[in-house]
This record gives sequence, C-alpha cells and structure tokens, in this order.
Amino acid sequence: MELTRLIVKGGVISPGELREVVNMAMDHGLDSISFGSRQDIIFPKGLNLSSKEKIGKHHFVFPNEKSGNNIVSSYVSTDIFRNTNWLTGNKFLYILEQFKEQPKLKVNINDPKQQLVPLFTGHLNFIASEHEDYWYLYIRLPKWERMEVYPVLIYSWDIATFCYEIEKIIAEESYGIDMIFALVSEALDTNNRTIDKPLNIPFYPFPYYEGMNRMGIDQYWLGLYWRNNLYDLDFLKEMCDLCFDCKIGKICITPWKSFIVKGIPKDRKLEWEKFLGKKGINVRHSLLELNWHLPVAMEWALNLKTFLVRTLDQFDISTYGLTFGISEYNRDGHYFTSIVVEKNELPKDLESIKIRDTYNVLFAKNFDPNTREYIVHSQDIDKLELPTILIELSRKYFNELGNSIPETTENQQKKEKTQLDIYQCQECLTLYNAEYGDESQGIPKGILFTDLADTYCCSLCEAPKSNFKILEAVEH
Repeated sequence: MELTRLIVKGGVISPGELREVVNMAMDHGLDSISFGSRQDIIFPKGLNLSSKEKIGKHHFVFPNEKSGNNIVSSYVSTDIFRNTNWLTGNKFLYILEQFKEQPKLKVNINDPKQQLVPLFTGHLNFIASEHEDYWYLYIRLPKWERMEVYPVLIYSWDIATFCYEIEKIIAEESYGIDMIFALVSEALDTNNRTIDKPLNIPFYPFPYYEGMNRMGIDQYWLGLYWRNNLYDLDFLKEMCDLCFDCKIGKICITPWKSFIVKGIPKDRKLEWEKFLGKKGINVRHSLLELNWHLPVAMEWALNLKTFLVRTLDQFDISTYGLTFGISEYNRDGHYFTSIVVEKNELPKDLESIKIRDTYNVLFAKNFDPNTREYIVHSQDIDKLELPTILIELSRKYFNELGNSIPETTENQQKKEKTQLDIYQCQECLTLYNAEYGDESQGIPKGILFTDLADTYCCSLCEAPKSNFKILEAVEH
C-alpha cells in the first residue's frame, strides 16, 4: 500500500502543528491518521496534494520517494521514565533544532536508560554517555553487514554537523569506519572526547505507557493508544484545543503507534478524564495488548495480533516486560522487540495457489532487543501453533529473568563474528541454522550445513541442497 508520511523531527510536535495537519487531512477527505515506527505521521489513504514539495513548513514524503528519514529521539520518555541525569527534554530540543535540513540517513538520538524508544534502528545511532553532553555513536550504514562504534564520543552541539558531514562523505564513495573517522576529523573542528569505558546498556522491563500518570508534584502525563492505529481526526482536533487551553506546548509520538501528552496540570486532570470518557476512549489496555509493534495499514498483521492476544488472554499469560513484533520476512533482521513473529514469503510459483501462511518465531538474546542478536526459536509454523510457542517463550523469559549478565556492546559485537553458519533456500527462503538443525528431517542440533548429505532437501519446498546459499559465515 502506498502511504504518505509527514516527518515529525524527533517525534515532537506542537498542538498547533498537529491541528494544522488534522485540518489538512480533513480537507482531503480523511477521517483518521496513523503513527509510524520512526515517530512520524502517516496518512493511510494517502493525500491528493498537487505539488510534491514541502507544504508550508511541513515536510511530506510521498509514495516512491526515497528522501525523508525521520530523526528518532527518546524526548518522549524524558521526565516520565528513568533517564540519564544530565539528559533533559530541553537538551533534546536544542539538539533537534540544530538539524536545519532533513537528514537522508536514519538518525537515532537516545537515552540508554529508557526502554520506550529503540536504540539501534538507525544508520547513525547517538546514545548518551555518562559524561554530560557527550554521546556514543554507533554506525551501520546501508549495505554494512554489522554495526561499528565511532572511535570517540561526540559533543551534543556537533551531532547535526557530524550527520551532514558523514552523508557528504558516503555520497562520494563507500568507506569503512576508519576512513570515515579520518575524513570527518580532517573536515570538522569538533569537541570530541576519548571513550574511557564501553557503553553498558542496563536491561529494564518494558514500561507501561498508557493512561493518566503522575508527573512530578502537580502535573500528569497521558499516554493514548488505539489498537487499530487509526486516530480519529475530530478527537485529535478537540484534544489540540484542550492542550492550548492548558498551555501544553508539546505532543510526543512513540515508536509504538501511540502518543504521549506531558504536563497536564493537576487541577485540569478531571477535565481531561471527562473529555476522554465522553469520546469513549479506553485507556485501560492490558500490557498483553499494548506491547506490540505492527506494520502500518496491514490488516493481516492486526488480525494476527488480535488472534494471539485473545488466545494468550484466555490462558491468563503474563507478558510484563516483553515486547512483540509482527512483520513480513525481513532479510536485514532489524527488529526492536523481544519476540518477533515473521510471516514467510510465498515462493513466486506458488502465489496463485491458496495455501496457508507459515511463520517463524525469533527472540532477542536475554529477551533484550538492544543486544541486536536474534535467535530463531521455530520455523515454518502454522498460525494455530503460534500461541503455544509464545506461551513457551514467556515462561522461558520469566525463568531466566535476572540470571543474565549484562554485556557491553563491544563484547556483543565480537561475538557477532563467530555465529554458526546459516543457509537459506533460494526458492522459498527457508533457513537452515546449524544451531537448531532440522527436526523435521531428524537432523540434530550442531550439524553444519556443509556436513549434510548431498541428498538433503528443503523441508518446506523440497528444493535440493544446491539451492541453498550461505547467509552468515563463521569468521575464524
């Protein structure tokens, strides 16, 4: 489906700007808008704008346009969740203000102590250090196989300059981390700092981000989530008016297709609750329902989530601290949830035949997405088998909770190089991972693909062994 996106820098928008967007959407016959995983606004039915340019001060990205990757930031979590002590909301706003032009690369600017916003889903990932105004930079440029850490800490007020300079450098040629560091150092006069210790990312259970919650002594914050990610324009328009009336200056979009309003005065809390009640807004979704990340405007994913949530609820399963993602098969594997349900691609020669979809289930190492290491738990699973597998993983999570030893990202990177080899069938994209073997054909764990008999064939489409290509190789 072709979608029009509106870039919302850092996921921060004023009530006035949001109301302008709502009015524009209404003028084009829409009745709802959605939010995207990079904290942008999405128009599910598109916009019939005559000019594919910036409309006023708004930056639209139209279908089939490659430009326009929104800056993701954890500004949304400041003042309401745990944070690095020096990293305030104002600090985020000052940094975001330095970006006068929209970056071409995906940029993430985040606090490592919060869990609401993913740290490593960008090309350039700035992560706050313990030193005030200094950031680690983790780079994974397009076509890079793995992430690299920049050799020095970056000063807050150099972040935008760094991004633009790196874009300029890679536009001319594809360089590695050492050459990028040398060229940037030569081109810019920046206030870098030596890395005195590796980044350590603490693991915390995923927060509950919905409903009316206390913020300081005399204020509240409100998290709003709609399960179908179709936010009613009439509701949003009235909400913006209420924000004006309460002198609320910012609305924050989350990567979880929801948004947060911070700074509701204590003496206006009842008025907000009455407003939500009159509009029939439910702010009591369970954790089981909230912590899901779905692709926008894909009905099959919403239907699958509904089926899984209802089934898990019947068994009274706890998922506190876990997050779930549903996606189509992702060759890059760039996920940011604890557990991922992948929908397999149908082989092209079978697309015309009505066959049941199959799924793969993966989970993050230690169930922490920030490890960026995903383990395949099950492959080619029928929809009806998924609830049992998710229940099994939930129990595994609680059994292991608190037993894992936190690793620095540098140690984790070293281990990435020594993964067992993984081969993929080029016909139906089924994976053979030596770590798990192939139970359907009686092949135990630990058998390398190269040691399989020449008669081995794909367990799904029966393609011969020769049709498999290596996906990840052991580095000795």
